[in-house]
Amino acid sequence: MSDTITSPHEMEESFITGTAVHIIFRNEENGYSVVLVRVKDSFPKLEAKKVTVVGYFPAIEKNERYRFEGYFKEHPRFGNQYYVTYYQKEIPTETEALITYLSSDRFPGIGEKTAATLVEKFGKDVISIILDDPEKLTKIPHMNEKRRNQIYEAMMENQGMERAMMSLTRYGFGMELAVKIYQTYREKTLEIIEENPYQLVWDVEGVGFHKADQLGTRMGIEKNNPDRLKAGILYILYEKTLQEGHVYVPREIMVNESLRLLNDRGKSITTEDVKQAMEFLLEEDKIVEEEDRIYMKSLYFAEIGFVSKVRKLLDAKEERTFSEAEFLKALGETEEKFQIQYETQQVEAIRKAIESPFMILTGGPGTGKTTVIRAIVEVYASLEGFSLDRSTYEKEEPFPILLAAPTGRAAKRMKESTGLLATTIHKLLGFNGLDGMEKFERDEENPLQGKLLIVDEVSMVDMWLANQLFRAIPEGMKVVLVGDEDQLPSVGPGQVLRDVLIAQKVPTVTLSVVYRQAEGSSIIQLAHAMKQGSLPSDLKKPFPDRRFFVSTTDNSLDVVVQVCKGALNKGYSPMDIQVLAPIYRGPVGIYRINQELQTLFNPHQDKKRKITVGETIYSTGDVVLQLTNNPDEEVFNGDRGIIKGIIDAKETVEKQTQIVISFDGKEVTYTKKDMNQVMLAYCSSIHKAQGSEFPIVIVPMLMSYRRMLARNLIYTAITRAKDYLILCGEEQAFQFAVDNVQKEERFTTLKERLLGEI
Repeated sequence: MSDTITSPHEMEESFITGTAVHIIFRNEENGYSVVLVRVKDSFPKLEAKKVTVVGYFPAIEKNERYRFEGYFKEHPRFGNQYYVTYYQKEIPTETEALITYLSSDRFPGIGEKTAATLVEKFGKDVISIILDDPEKLTKIPHMNEKRRNQIYEAMMENQGMERAMMSLTRYGFGMELAVKIYQTYREKTLEIIEENPYQLVWDVEGVGFHKADQLGTRMGIEKNNPDRLKAGILYILYEKTLQEGHVYVPREIMVNESLRLLNDRGKSITTEDVKQAMEFLLEEDKIVEEEDRIYMKSLYFAEIGFVSKVRKLLDAKEERTFSEAEFLKALGETEEKFQIQYETQQVEAIRKAIESPFMILTGGPGTGKTTVIRAIVEVYASLEGFSLDRSTYEKEEPFPILLAAPTGRAAKRMKESTGLLATTIHKLLGFNGLDGMEKFERDEENPLQGKLLIVDEVSMVDMWLANQLFRAIPEGMKVVLVGDEDQLPSVGPGQVLRDVLIAQKVPTVTLSVVYRQAEGSSIIQLAHAMKQGSLPSDLKKPFPDRRFFVSTTDNSLDVVVQVCKGALNKGYSPMDIQVLAPIYRGPVGIYRINQELQTLFNPHQDKKRKITVGETIYSTGDVVLQLTNNPDEEVFNGDRGIIKGIIDAKETVEKQTQIVISFDGKEVTYTKKDMNQVMLAYCSSIHKAQGSEFPIVIVPMLMSYRRMLARNLIYTAITRAKDYLILCGEEQAFQFAVDNVQKEERFTTLKERLLGEI
């Protein structure tokens, strides 16, 4: 959505006045409506007696008269429609009609006699006069306070919304955003935006600082107004943490970046202005400062809380210790069960997990992390004497082993490798993201239940989630974290795994022997060569499990399509194939690749049900990617699914189009509005694929991606391939990525806190 405010009244004048005779469609969640209107007047003059108007309205009533402003546009399916940019309900101006209007059931408590008195006293603008100044009702004889309040509330209920919408559109907000603002604040809308328009930045999605600043300028708010300065500073802090992954921002950077933002439109804010506003934020407890480091309050306490819990875990005394003989017996039984002999490093990892209240297991692909996880579970269960058969436990009895990972795909892999239930961390903690607030059922007061917790893919866990997870760990629970520090860091703030490893306070075993290499995996060989900073001389040589196709920006897309076509011909499905790219836009970006692969994998056909969302046309059979956490449906960010059905609005009770998406057999129903939670998934970003594995992975790599290329990025991409890896592009780009070891240097103080330096 554009950050520029354009008043609807700056458009070429066009209006329709008329009566709403039929509400064809309405989405109560966002106010989007399609309404048939009987035309009374219009400009330019219309021949048609009825017109279909389309727009976002917080409320629209049948048989009411409205004035609509907007423009006509041809819809490919429904023909010519009038798209509304501004509207208001028309109130009668003739005395008798106005009295009848006020005494109708729209205004409970106002009878015909009272309505006549009000119109006589205040004239045709009676509603506006009372809403602007309710105290004027005191001039009506014999009317007590209760009655005055009743009249004001009735008018506010009926007309307050229209007044708020009118003001919002005149302030330059489009109808959709105006509806969203009104739904957030309701009757307090005008009061809040007139008092502090910068509040919208935090409360309403889609209103950035620049948009709020334009509104502030229109309302005459001074350039150095404290609310404006504080909003700008908070906006910078949020951008640096949420977009760039920092846990804190140095004060000097905060001041400089805030100055740049606040003076973006030629306003002469000084360094002292920013520093003073920062002091106000500190006094208001909105931010935290520690030794010239500025933190979001929640991140500051997340870091401190996590460190406190880590220390408690490390200080915990083992309730039960096992002799060497007991350990070797349990290990031998496990080796016999799985027909395997564990190597020295693996035995060390299993032993340390059994002996330590908290340990970390790291290693690259093919080093046996999954094998060790399975062994830890088996050996620990054997030593503790409990069963791994869930059917032997009572319904409410807690199972002693908890397995979790940041994504659904990674949890599924844990489940497949251990034979035990594994869930996402969010599900384990009872995540509830309703009302835009992150809430978790599990915490210190309601901790997890079990004896052993193993968490995989920990490199993906940010500071917030790490703290929430550790808050819920009860005394006596053994914890094993598993991850690969050379992969990309978390999308959210922090670099938890890396900082904990650098601090060297937690017992750690690093697996370095590559076992899958012995099985002939050239993918693993390539990954470890890149990890060490080199490209193998046989990069372009064909192997049974990987190939390299030289291509350029001009023809890489064709190469990707041809490779996918070949995979289809060999019997692979679209769910088996994953293209990974580092950027979204451009001739070989994620959006463009998805368009081409949709044509290949799931071409649009007349008989297929389709739905258009933004610029994307989805149809049954399309592979999609979940972009957000949906705890109610147990679908999480990074999950891949297939559209199984599209149900037309006319066929549903709710009169809304419904899209049914299957995630590993679990069907979830979306409305059109919900489809902003998904995107096509034939090609995905490398970040979104982290924690997942696919039978076939295709990685285009070009110098046109230069600004995104880094060693951990390409390392993460190629290690997503389970059976077959296709590389295409320019060898120079691969070399550039491998040479670029600059890891994302994020501002965190986790390591220093673990070391006791802060």
